[in-house]
Amino acid sequence: MEYSHSDAELIKQPIGYWSWAAYKAVVSRTREALARIGTTQPQWWVLAQVARAGTVKTRDEVSRLLRDYLDTGPQAMESEIDTTIERGWITEDAEGRLGITPEGRAFYDEAAALQDELWAERHAGISDAEYLTTLKVLQRFIHNTGGRAWHH
Repeated sequence: MEYSHSDAELIKQPIGYWSWAAYKAVVSRTREALARIGTTQPQWWVLAQVARAGTVKTRDEVSRLLRDYLDTGPQAMESEIDTTIERGWITEDAEGRLGITPEGRAFYDEAAALQDELWAERHAGISDAEYLTTLKVLQRFIHNTGGRAWHH
């Protein structure tokens, strides 16, 4: 791969631009791949939360957890949960508890395999140490600018 600038020039490049460009590239690629198998990224998040849950989660728990992912918002997240129910991937009981259906489990397995492929694609040529450093640096930028991430 050819870098955009020399090391000396890269040091002076704006983090805002490069973090935005990385975000746009990664999220666009992920959403395009998920659309090809018939889902959205927020629907994948819902399905993954329900499929991977050690204990049953309620609609409210899933919605509260996911509504701030990529600025999705509460109304959009509720709509995405409704869509996963309408598609027959998850169920909701009278108390709002969500469960995965056999169809949902099969689709989750397909989407999870795709996510694994996308992970490998994104991480090609990047060591675990480089990735760890990148995340720590990005979190430091968030901290230094008074920003908030999901874990705050």
